[in-house]
Amino acid sequence: MALNGWFFWASLSAVFAALTAIFAKIGIKGVDSDLATLIRTGIIGVVLSGFVAWAGKWQNPLLLPGKTWLFLSLSGLATGASWVCYFRALQMGEASKVAPVDKFSLVLVAVFASAFLGERPSPREWLGIGLVAAGVLVLAFKR
Repeated sequence: MALNGWFFWASLSAVFAALTAIFAKIGIKGVDSDLATLIRTGIIGVVLSGFVAWAGKWQNPLLLPGKTWLFLSLSGLATGASWVCYFRALQMGEASKVAPVDKFSLVLVAVFASAFLGERPSPREWLGIGLVAAGVLVLAFKR
């Protein structure tokens, strides 16, 4: 497994996403979840701005194609809505239950990628995706 491959970066993403849930659950005690989301988003903007500048990756965003702007804007709106919902769920529920249900997005990504991007997961991959869906259902329904 290469340290610069997609699996390495996806694994790091999973670790940081897990830490996000733990840190957020601790951080939202006594704070409105929407305000907490705004604070988190502001910090992300500052950190990413610094990283892009440091890495020399800055380019004029006004020169990007309209299609890029459209879909990055839609992605940003979806991310914002997801974070608002996620923080609200964390404020009301246990992190160990909220985070796995949030990861039902894995199932939805596979379905949407198949429907809209023409991706075709193998039967083995669909089995794994189905197991994730089953796990979410186990967590979602009380005995």
